[in-house]
Amino acid sequence: MNTKKIVSSPNAPAAIGPYSVATRFQSLVFTAGQVGIDPATGELVADDIVTQTHQVLSNLKNVLEAAGSSMEHVLKTTVYLKDMQHFNRMNQVYAEFFPKDPPARSTVQVSALPKGALIEIEAIACLVS
Repeated sequence: MNTKKIVSSPNAPAAIGPYSVATRFQSLVFTAGQVGIDPATGELVADDIVTQTHQVLSNLKNVLEAAGSSMEHVLKTTVYLKDMQHFNRMNQVYAEFFPKDPPARSTVQVSALPKGALIEIEAIACLVS
């Protein structure tokens, strides 16, 4: 299969612009960045890094599962933090979602994120075989 497939999930926020929540190509899944939006309300969850990180990773998990992958199959993530002082608290939540053999990761500080979010995470994963 050499065509891309657009992925969406009712358990994750819909795209808030002209992009796909994820695309699948051959055995790879590329997700868009997820912020801490509650898919049920469409609103950003509480204004703290722990709650937002948990929501971001839950959204990411749901998108990956809709694409035929899982958190265990994530190869690489990129974390965008509004404030690098949140790094340690973000890491604590991140470790809960990747308890064994975590993926490669880059973390960068950015000046602003969509909807005023404190964190955004995107991932590249392979399909569950």
